[in-house]
Amino acid sequence: MHNIHDSEENYLEAIVVLEREVGVVRSIDVANHLDLSRASVSNAMKKLEQEGHVTMQEDGSLTLSTSGRAIGEEIDLRHRTLKDWFLHVGVSPEVAEDDACKVEHAISAETFTCLRAYFDNNIRESKK
Repeated sequence: MHNIHDSEENYLEAIVVLEREVGVVRSIDVANHLDLSRASVSNAMKKLEQEGHVTMQEDGSLTLSTSGRAIGEEIDLRHRTLKDWFLHVGVSPEVAEDDACKVEHAISAETFTCLRAYFDNNIRESKK
């Protein structure tokens, strides 16, 4: 999928989610969201900045580059779709959340596209 690690995808996804929820995102927000230390997130943000996915502003806020946003939004979409799918088939909310976090990184683009199309055309339509 991408040439980055699952943990880096998690950071980018977290920034996308936090932007949607709170607007301006700082490293401490990401640390709290992912339940990680500030030092771990700070190191990851430096690496993501070197790779061109994130920019750390002088005020401490984080800005996603085009590539960082694309990856973060893709992982977020996978997460939400997989979680919805798992909930639909009867998985408990806690397990659905945990499993979506794991599967979002491993599932192929082809399989995800087919699952999403099936879900959108058959399940979401029936809920209307």
